[in-house]
Amino acid sequence: MQIDASPETVWEFLVDPDKVARWKGLPATAFDPSPGGGYRIEIIPGHVAKGEFVELEPNHRIVYTWGWEPGTDGPHAVPPGSSTVEIELEPAGGGTQLRFTHRGLPGREQLESHAVGWEHYLGRLAVVAAGGDPGPDPWLGAES
Repeated sequence: MQIDASPETVWEFLVDPDKVARWKGLPATAFDPSPGGGYRIEIIPGHVAKGEFVELEPNHRIVYTWGWEPGTDGPHAVPPGSSTVEIELEPAGGGTQLRFTHRGLPGREQLESHAVGWEHYLGRLAVVAAGGDPGPDPWLGAES
């Protein structure tokens, strides 16, 4: 995905909890972007993502574990720490090429569900990092 912002700007939207809330929609209740630090973010009402930061290479690469708190995962059960998200940032044409990988999802249903979710939220990240306003997240009213 190409983002019209520098890797340094995009990085801030991955590690600053106030900036993360601008594209994910809700503030984190815990967020420590350091190796071994944890995070807890309600992504949409009733669905809480939880994990731990594994690797951080400022302005270039972030790796963290991912999963849903028990009781908040609905039909897409992925326990906290059971999958891994990796985001790489490379300068490209005055902006940033973002490479995204989510490993360890347990099955096709979870893979498909997370692909839809990440497409939605990474699109919002691209807008806000480029200086735009993604508007209210239409999923915040979602109950599923």
